[in-house]
Amino acid sequence: MLKNKLNKYRLILASGSPRRQQFFKDLDLDFEIRLKEIEEIFPPQLKAAEITNYLAELKASAFEGELKANEILITSDTIVWHNNKALGKPKDPQDAFGILKSLSNATHEVITSVCFKTNTKSTVIHEITKVTFNELSDEAIRYYLENYKPYDKAGAYGIQEWIGFVGVSKIEGSYANVMGMPTDKVFEYLNNLP
Repeated sequence: MLKNKLNKYRLILASGSPRRQQFFKDLDLDFEIRLKEIEEIFPPQLKAAEITNYLAELKASAFEGELKANEILITSDTIVWHNNKALGKPKDPQDAFGILKSLSNATHEVITSVCFKTNTKSTVIHEITKVTFNELSDEAIRYYLENYKPYDKAGAYGIQEWIGFVGVSKIEGSYANVMGMPTDKVFEYLNNLP
């Protein structure tokens, strides 16, 4: 359905994330992957969605001047926002343990921004999902870290993994967003293209 509508465009996903690539396959879209190394540093005064908006645009700006007229570049960034602080990917197992301990018995926000860039303009959308964890025992956290090694994930967890099944008590908003892509909003944006 959407694939036919987009046949005059060429979609480029600038993400090495296997989950984001899978989402695009599951949306039944034709796309290619182009990657660039970006240092994901943001100004310290930014808060919540301002951070992910900034980083999604930063990733897109690396392709400035390289896009052809029919190409749409898609970049995104996800953070966990908790206690007025951005939690990115953990630095090491100790950091991951501390992050999960802080999320235990609390509600946090998962924020994903997506930037759609053409050779003439950029548009950024974002989604915020609230996730509540039950109390996580030290034993459960250690088990999860040892068996699932979630060191490539913002907030040190994947909701689609064991910890999501046993630890998450409530979600308000998009489940796909917690996995790194607000697929409904991406679909809607692409579906509304001229």
